Amino acid sequence: MKTAKHTILLFIIAVFGLIACKQKQTSQIRNDFKKYYDQFNVEGSFALYDPKADRYIFYHQDQFKKTFSPASTFKICNSLIGLETGVIKDESFVIPWDSVMRNPVWNKDHDLKTAFANSTVWYYQELARRVGGKRMKYWLDKANYGNADTSGGIDKFWLEGGLRVSPYQQIDFLQRLHENQLPFSNRSTEILKKIMVDKVTSSYVLRGKTGWGGQDHKEIGWFVGWLENTGQVYYFSNMVQMPDTSTNYVNFDAARKEIVYKILNDLKLTSNDE
Repeated sequence: MKTAKHTILLFIIAVFGLIACKQKQTSQIRNDFKKYYDQFNVEGSFALYDPKADRYIFYHQDQFKKTFSPASTFKICNSLIGLETGVIKDESFVIPWDSVMRNPVWNKDHDLKTAFANSTVWYYQELARRVGGKRMKYWLDKANYGNADTSGGIDKFWLEGGLRVSPYQQIDFLQRLHENQLPFSNRSTEILKKIMVDKVTSSYVLRGKTGWGGQDHKEIGWFVGWLENTGQVYYFSNMVQMPDTSTNYVNFDAARKEIVYKILNDLKLTSNDE
């Protein structure tokens, strides 16, 4: 009888111990990160997830589960869908330029890797048209991407249509991508991971994608991705905002990435020396 009671007591202690451990894995709020946004005269929010410690670091946590237009960060998912459906054969697949003058960097033929690196909107619009509405919706639902809303046109739904995603959903999607838990083949995900590389040093690799769109009379800018550093992975989402009446375009453009690198340096996950 004593043995049974002792076993039950040990079980209860173990359960409460596990609960206590989970409760200790709380988020950290870094209001001091405001100085980085102030440097660029923008507002915004930041989230970093450390899966090993099961901990988030936040600036403006109130925006973490609010949804916004993904803009060109959708190119992460769009690339996977293009590859998986065979619309895009590989990272060297070229779509000829349609000769419409837009952005000097875009005004030429592009393949997948250059279109991703230069955020070439027309390339991904043509990719989406070739995938088609029915298949696109199928894969958004299957991948559980944001609200999976394709209203607004097959070549516009992520730019000015109904597609919405939160910083939380961005990080969740990136983690599932990194851990090969998305419903796409290893071939498709490995091609994407290769073209997502933003910076490589002797100690870390950072993969990511920027985006810039508009919503609710504001400019919305993103940089989302993950950092691989000494065997650990950290997922991040940076979202910057300014009124759509502002002309602070140069700072806004730079703020998307530069704030991330400043914060990673602050957290001693990267270094300015590399």
